Amino acid sequence: MPERTFSYKGHYFPVCARCTGFYISLFAYFVYTFFFFVNYTPTLLLVAILLNVPAGIDGTTQYFGLRESNNYLRLVTGLLGGIGLGILVKAFKYYIYLGVI
Repeated sequence: MPERTFSYKGHYFPVCARCTGFYISLFAYFVYTFFFFVNYTPTLLLVAILLNVPAGIDGTTQYFGLRESNNYLRLVTGLLGGIGLGILVKAFKYYIYLGVI
């Protein structure tokens, strides 16, 4: 939907504003973890889950028509959710490597 995405010089992005936020922060988190070690503690995993809650609430309430979101709120919730998702993906990979999972 064109009203749920950003446009630049009349051209619309191929993904919604929330997904744009997810992609930006996922990429940034993966670049960060390439250069710096992150210790994936249970507390960090809880924080990662909590970072995804705003995107879930925003998307769910918008889907059921309880309210109308805007692109900047979608972008912010996507940025937060992308960091949380990046932490969860890297933690999953880390624990598979250690043989815990």
